[in-house]
Amino acid sequence: MHALPQVVKSAKSRADIPNHVLESLNQGLIETRSLVEGLAIDFCQLIRPFLLHNLSQEDLEPLCQSFGITKRMRTAALLLNRYQVDFNVLAKHPSDTVRGWAAYQIALHPDLKLTERFQEIKPLADDPHFGVREWAWLAMRPSCLADLEKVFKVVQGWTSAESENLRRFSCELTRPRGVWCAHIPTLKDNPQQGLKILEPLKCDPSRYVQNSVANWLNDAAKSKSSWVIELCQQWLQHNSKDPAVLYICRRAQRSLNNPFSKTIKRSV
Repeated sequence: MHALPQVVKSAKSRADIPNHVLESLNQGLIETRSLVEGLAIDFCQLIRPFLLHNLSQEDLEPLCQSFGITKRMRTAALLLNRYQVDFNVLAKHPSDTVRGWAAYQIALHPDLKLTERFQEIKPLADDPHFGVREWAWLAMRPSCLADLEKVFKVVQGWTSAESENLRRFSCELTRPRGVWCAHIPTLKDNPQQGLKILEPLKCDPSRYVQNSVANWLNDAAKSKSSWVIELCQQWLQHNSKDPAVLYICRRAQRSLNNPFSKTIKRSV
């Protein structure tokens, strides 16, 4: 995959992106270095080579910059599926945005069963690029709302994966709340259902995974704070010297005014 030269700094706003970099992004020649670059991409230009002359103005309208990024990602995938563009080809494309479209194609594909979707999306959930990994779980998020128990059965096995990316995916996918995705009311009301994902990850050595577990619990604490506090107390009673557990419990309670949490902060 192509990468930008190291001398190019990450843009803080669209105006900071050099014209030649933006053009390369729009042509799908390079990967993004930040969310700012991803938001600046012209989807209409990037998608044209895959759909040739099939696109109408009506097709293009939802891809314009005025729409939210997740809606545009979903719309692009629906168009690609409609015109039967092979997601296996896009999943290997140099552009991380295009690979993100492939993730949404898989999640929205009418001919794939749930287990097949997870199997197909697995390489994208483990993609080297941070953005593709995010698109992978965001694309599959609606599956949690449709059949949470079945999703748990599939991704519970991912908690023991060798790849930290796949372990994190299992956690991010099932978070009770999200900034760019729908909340899962069942987990907001009954977060204990998520223990089948959280328990195997509570001592995970990866900080990438630890942050995800802590964020999952921080989500849950917004509606069930007492449950999170009690769970952290239980974990610490049995793993008082494990640095992963200490870190997770501290971050999980960062929004709570809990004396027990303050004790953890002093000890870490």
